[in-house]
Amino acid sequence: MESPFKADILKGKVGLITGGGSGIGFEISTQLGKHGASIAIMGRRKHVLQAAVSALQSLGIHAVGFEGDVRKQEDAKRVIESTFKHFGHIDILVNAAAGNFLVPAEDLSTNGFRTVMDIDSVGTFTMCREALKYLKKGGRGRNSPSGGSILNISATLHYTASWYQIHVSAAKAAVDSITRNLALEWGTDYDIRVNGIAPGPIADTPGLSKLAPDEITIKALEHLPSYKIGDKWDIAMSAIYLVSDAGKFVNGTTLVVDGGHWLRNPRRLPKEEVKQLSRVVEKRSRETPVGVPSSKL
Repeated sequence: MESPFKADILKGKVGLITGGGSGIGFEISTQLGKHGASIAIMGRRKHVLQAAVSALQSLGIHAVGFEGDVRKQEDAKRVIESTFKHFGHIDILVNAAAGNFLVPAEDLSTNGFRTVMDIDSVGTFTMCREALKYLKKGGRGRNSPSGGSILNISATLHYTASWYQIHVSAAKAAVDSITRNLALEWGTDYDIRVNGIAPGPIADTPGLSKLAPDEITIKALEHLPSYKIGDKWDIAMSAIYLVSDAGKFVNGTTLVVDGGHWLRNPRRLPKEEVKQLSRVVEKRSRETPVGVPSSKL
């Protein structure tokens, strides 16, 4: 689809995207680059990084890749410093690195729980903290009178409860809390906007293929308000809105982009049956008023 934003809305900006070599992270990298930003992506797999950078460069995007694990503070610091040295400044940090797998709570090891918490929540905080001196108003390399922008990729799992994903629900709840708290503190002290996106089921992503195979996805569509799943493009457009001047007065918000999926509630009765039942109940209530006490005399 054609973007609703101007092609140069992010001109002159530099964005660092963790997990930017694949899935939603790569689409965000691509669309930020297509809209004028220079892109640095961080990931653990060298071959994925190289392929992603080549793809971005083939689109005319100024892009580089740096190997690193968000769970390691020394990697976070090195990648952020390398991005600064390469481009001279950093304006946007997108925390898209994540871990996930299905497992019943009783079968989840403490190490498995900790691993997802470390990638999603601790990794998000570590990247934010290491990037602070480059993103804050008046920080190193800032070529703007304002601070930069942070975008944390979350989820909706913890809004209610999710089967077999207690570890991810806990991690994403922490991510949302990090977003709100940093928006309050760093928005006030350093003019940095911190927001999040909570994607719903998104087509052609490792998350959907691993957590919801085709057999499950087709059945689940029956309960989606929009009767469809989203595209990576939907998330990337939301990202552009939040990190650009289009969202300059948005801070501390996690934008749910899921077509209303988290509101899902299986329809217990067909609509026509509900209409018929409603008429019967209404007729009965008129004939026998409810709540009117009968006289004992």
